[in-house]
Amino acid sequence: MAVTIKSPREIELMRKAGEILAQVHEELHAAVHPGMSTLDIDKLGERLIRSHGCIPSFKNYNGYPASICVSVNDEIVHGIPNKHRILKDGDIVSLDAGTIYKGYHSDAARTWAVGNVSPEAQKLMDVTKQCFYEGIKFAKAGNHLNDISTAIQAYAEKFGYGVVRELVGHGIGTHLHEDPEVPNFATKRRGILLQPGMTLAIEPMINAGTPDVIWMDDDWTVVTADHALSAHYENTILITEGEPEILSLRPGLELEGPAWK
Repeated sequence: MAVTIKSPREIELMRKAGEILAQVHEELHAAVHPGMSTLDIDKLGERLIRSHGCIPSFKNYNGYPASICVSVNDEIVHGIPNKHRILKDGDIVSLDAGTIYKGYHSDAARTWAVGNVSPEAQKLMDVTKQCFYEGIKFAKAGNHLNDISTAIQAYAEKFGYGVVRELVGHGIGTHLHEDPEVPNFATKRRGILLQPGMTLAIEPMINAGTPDVIWMDDDWTVVTADHALSAHYENTILITEGEPEILSLRPGLELEGPAWK
């Protein structure tokens, strides 16, 4: 699959998919609380997505059984919702979701605090979010893909965090996963030249400890090898003639996190 340049019509459809996904994430954030099961989150997320006339991108994707990936604490991504997994005060929970609107995908992830979390957990979440913003400073026509990846890694490692290598971002459009892969770490190659009309899902996955991961026996859930906390922040973006457009945030919400230095 080659890297695709989206037409104005395609961009408008992806913009709508992203607006809906942004609203779904806002409503999920408002609903998350101690005592809620991860299955409750999934059921609410699917209901919200479908209420907007969208299809959940993840439901049955390569056999994944749910609409929302719900990953708690040391779970990095692809946690399978379960009625017996109950959120507790002090947990952090990563919600990864996708919408399909008239055949076009949007993909975004957020990590939220459940009740009151430790300062260390809050810092990890803030830095992971900021990694995304550090990366998209380079998401401009004329730059190369590796410029984004290098910036994400450099920012995360300033804090001694581990940048996951086995999982990466991706292109997106009529398919959930398209070319190119978008690593969160520097590579030996510069990667593709960024051009207006490209749409990318950029998603730092940052561990408080080692970057190493383990796949669990369900063949989906990925956890940190040392069981340290992990956070995930993702948006679908559009490369333009100027600054990148974040398609999966509602206008006015393109806010960076606390300025960790």
